[in-house]
Amino acid sequence: MAQRLYLLRIAIQDIEPEIWRRFVVPADITLDRLHDVIQTVMGWGESHLHEFIIGKTHYTEIPESEEDGVLEGKYRLNDLVKDKGQTFTYVYDFGDNWRHDITLEDNRYTNDELLSPVECIDGERACPPEDIGGVAGYEELCQELNDLSGDEDDAEDIDDDDYDDDWDDEEFDSEEFDLESVNHELLIYQRWSRDRYLPWSPVH
Repeated sequence: MAQRLYLLRIAIQDIEPEIWRRFVVPADITLDRLHDVIQTVMGWGESHLHEFIIGKTHYTEIPESEEDGVLEGKYRLNDLVKDKGQTFTYVYDFGDNWRHDITLEDNRYTNDELLSPVECIDGERACPPEDIGGVAGYEELCQELNDLSGDEDDAEDIDDDDYDDDWDDEEFDSEEFDLESVNHELLIYQRWSRDRYLPWSPVH
């Protein structure tokens, strides 16, 4: 691939063992598209606001004032993050406050086995359920599931009403990570988000 690629590693702060992913994106990806990719590789549900913090600047989707930051879609990653080892922050859901560390591991990544310029390479552990209550709520859930493992009768003691409607205690496995499924979703995303010959509406 002639396109310059970045190899990134993302991990949720303050959770052990780590929930992390390693993935590839074009170096010149816009921040709004990087947000889309992160949602897919991590397994989030695009249900909340987010922002990037690079240096002292906050980049977000719809800043209502200068205090909210700047419009992320106007910026490309390689204009802001250039050096191997540089780290920046991605925050998702200002209520649960999921803070992610993103590290640029390679700023001229090459891999002949890549099928796409946007691809997840590796990762471990499942993304927390939405609206779980942040790190503290997630740790409480994992402890409850661990205490109840192997006891189907007691599994009903976990109150599903405390969590997002999409959450299912019988299906959630904190250790599960399906790399093939993630990359399938990334291919679909690239297909639907590709540039088109004409925009939706004529430019006046």
